[in-house]
Amino acid sequence: MKPTARNPGPGWGYRFLRGCDRYVPEFIFRPARMVGTWFAVAAMPAQRAYSRAYLEVITGRPVGLLAVFRHFFAFEEFLMLRLRVAGGFRQHGELTPTSDGFRTFLASNQPALLGTFHVGHSDLTGFLLGPQEQRRVYMVRQRVENSHDTELLGERFGNWISFIWVNEAESLLFALKGAIAAGGSIALKCDRLEFSAKTEAFHFLGARRRFPFTIYHLALIFRLPVVLSVGLPDGPGQTKVYSSPLFEPDDAGKSANLERAKGHFQAFLTLLESLLRDAPEQWFNFLPLNPPA
Repeated sequence: MKPTARNPGPGWGYRFLRGCDRYVPEFIFRPARMVGTWFAVAAMPAQRAYSRAYLEVITGRPVGLLAVFRHFFAFEEFLMLRLRVAGGFRQHGELTPTSDGFRTFLASNQPALLGTFHVGHSDLTGFLLGPQEQRRVYMVRQRVENSHDTELLGERFGNWISFIWVNEAESLLFALKGAIAAGGSIALKCDRLEFSAKTEAFHFLGARRRFPFTIYHLALIFRLPVVLSVGLPDGPGQTKVYSSPLFEPDDAGKSANLERAKGHFQAFLTLLESLLRDAPEQWFNFLPLNPPA
């Protein structure tokens, strides 16, 4: 299927960054990346406006262009990390002491639905699970053009990671069923509404905002547990992973399970908001905030 969207920037951009990273010393390359980020801020007015709007909501005050630059640069540095991990750099993930839900999932050796968000290092969590925890993960993603970083990561971690393309809707459910039958866990993003058939409203950043809720409907269909997580930078080569408790469907019926699921999701959103207030630049949705219900 032809990709329906593309990443910002030229098609050769990621390859250029990889080449510079290989041959240019970091004390020169990092300032050059900062200059490039300023060009991105200038050339992307829509994303610049969405960044400023989000930062003003989460900080509660007007923000200037420097704060927007820091937001853009945090995202650029994460993209650089993805390219480095794809090239062989060893990134290590460590669970926080309160992340018992993720520990239960890992100890069970059973598949689960892994919900995550466009926050910090979260997009690397699935790639860390494979070689570090020996778990097979199928990542639900949108197929886009010029996604060289994703292609490289898929090649490096192909023994553990596979992709299910959400914009191939006609085969999506069959792909999910096949992945689960093969004993794999499914990783889904739970913050962008564009491909979500089920949504619910939750308290987040001062309003009741709509979020995807499909993951819990899938949990009831496939009788799988749900664990939500995000990863945040914790020093060079380190990702700190925060998780929810494990949500497990029971025999109480669909309505009762979905009500319990709403509480599960809201509790993690409350944790996520507290993490973002400490590190607001780690929210990597350069889109309008989830709309109020």
